Amino acid sequence: MSKEKELSHLSCTDCSIYNCKSRSKQFPGFCLTTKDNEGHLIADDIEEIKFHLQGDEQDAVVARASAQVEGLFYGKLTRVEEIIEFANRINAKKIGIATCAGLIEEAKIFAEILKAKGLDSYSAICKVGSVDKAEIGILEEHKIRPGTHESMCNPILQARILNYQKTDLNVVVGLCVGHDSLFTKYSDALVTTLVTKDRVTGHNPVAALYTAHSYYNRLRQKKD
Repeated sequence: MSKEKELSHLSCTDCSIYNCKSRSKQFPGFCLTTKDNEGHLIADDIEEIKFHLQGDEQDAVVARASAQVEGLFYGKLTRVEEIIEFANRINAKKIGIATCAGLIEEAKIFAEILKAKGLDSYSAICKVGSVDKAEIGILEEHKIRPGTHESMCNPILQARILNYQKTDLNVVVGLCVGHDSLFTKYSDALVTTLVTKDRVTGHNPVAALYTAHSYYNRLRQKKD
């Protein structure tokens, strides 16, 4: 691979300068802040987005609310509290909860907290619809418990139900990898995440990254 081509493939995970955060250094030659993309001038994108976020449309309100929550409460609020603060700042009154069946008790606690803070909520569990996995072509041997009724996760139906309820903001509580993608795709309301499922690490997926040089070294082994 030529040096020029190698340079074109570099991105943010190849950087150690991070001048985009503080403007106290120099941008590296491959910096995405200065590098154009397939005929698209990055400077034009930056100006267009900046202008877009200066208005009163939803994107602008969300961008400012997000920055305000980050700036005012950095390191002070839990994720639960940040979601509530964010919801208030975008005037979200009805919060949808898209929960995994395995975290339904945590979702119930979250619903109680929302109520205590003056917010309405409506929840939809991942197994809603009770459709057996075999009905969408899943083989019995690919079930957790072959030979039994095993309801598939149904994130599209979860999204539809919360859409019918006209929620203002939807919160993911532990949906599986991929199911969270489908839920986000079909949700009419904005989506944020409270819990990211990781059954092995107690729903703390970054633990695998912190220990990738030790306990989870297998993650860094190259594929054969």
